[in-house]
Amino acid sequence: MTASLGSRSFTVAIDGPAAAGKGTIGRALAQRFGMAHLDTGLLYRATGRRVLGGEDPVQAARALTAADLAAQGLRSAEAGQAASRVAALPEVRQALIEFQRDFARREGGAVLDGRDIGTVICPRADVKLYVTASDAARAHRRWLELRSSDRELSEAAVLADLRARDARDAARDFAPMRPAEDAVLLDTTDMSIEAAVETAVTVVNERLEQGRT
Repeated sequence: MTASLGSRSFTVAIDGPAAAGKGTIGRALAQRFGMAHLDTGLLYRATGRRVLGGEDPVQAARALTAADLAAQGLRSAEAGQAASRVAALPEVRQALIEFQRDFARREGGAVLDGRDIGTVICPRADVKLYVTASDAARAHRRWLELRSSDRELSEAAVLADLRARDARDAARDFAPMRPAEDAVLLDTTDMSIEAAVETAVTVVNERLEQGRT
């Protein structure tokens, strides 16, 4: 059973490394509870895509439009690497913070997934999840996702790319990727999508019920 949210504000912050399942879980939670969903990684991928086209990173972040978030190629490995590089720049992250916080405060609730949602963007989120999985599991998932558009891509190359990105995201000085102290850890290595989603739904339902008492 899913608790009713109504029109009040309620924020779910989901963090974790690439291909752990946070986007899938975020979309499922938003649909289940009737909340809005924001994949914040798209903001950085879209910024990185503009930078690859020759723009200044900060100006690119400030100039993002809805069309940028719907552009082709944002899920490519190249866009992911570009996103990780621009995300390491404090000025870029600052330029995108208010957009994310405004989204999180909307009536009817919001689910945001990224790498610093529970620690920087929404430190007072009603629910915080940190979704992770083994490097091998994440690389296999991402390889399956990317191989249809790049038949030459090897699983080993995807694994190396994920590890490089994780290291960069965890080591940056501003808003490094790490679980919030009060986040619920969800390891999806050996979980089906359905099981992972239901576990997250249970966490949200429990928090909603607590809010009524």
